Amino acid sequence: MADFTYSWVGVTRELREDGGLPVGVRVMCVRVAVGSGVEVWEAACRAVFGWEMHRASGLRVRAAEDEAVPGAEVVLALGVGPLRLTAPCRVVWTVREGDRVGFAYGTLPGHPERGEESFTVERRSGGEVSLTVTAVSRPAAWYLRGAGPLGRAAQRGIAHSYGRALRGLCAGGSRPG
Repeated sequence: MADFTYSWVGVTRELREDGGLPVGVRVMCVRVAVGSGVEVWEAACRAVFGWEMHRASGLRVRAAEDEAVPGAEVVLALGVGPLRLTAPCRVVWTVREGDRVGFAYGTLPGHPERGEESFTVERRSGGEVSLTVTAVSRPAAWYLRGAGPLGRAAQRGIAHSYGRALRGLCAGGSRPG
């Protein structure tokens, strides 16, 4: 089993407002409204844990487990042929508590980033469901180091695509009327 490519494993579980992060990492947090209602909540939970959100956002997913569970390895891929980027990861933690579910994976050798990304689905008291994607990372591949702000914009764009994909997967749920 390959080691993680970073030493701060578990950092996305409880980010501290006062910092405490390794020097040189960047934090990205994107929250996207998914919908409202019990059906949306249940569909969102299934889609996040079952890798459907990742697939629906355009990624190829090769996962060792059907669901995201601690220790499960997954290789995400985007692009075709020689332009295909692969991103090997391992699930670090999961949470299933009340109105908050999700997981985080950490990067393995071959991933263009070093760090961790979490995907949490939350249900508010009014029934509104949202997805929060949080990443604590730094570039690992030369092309991301050289991309600077464009690389960060691409990372943010991918996070928004997860939200759009999840919203689409959950569109059959009830909506406020």
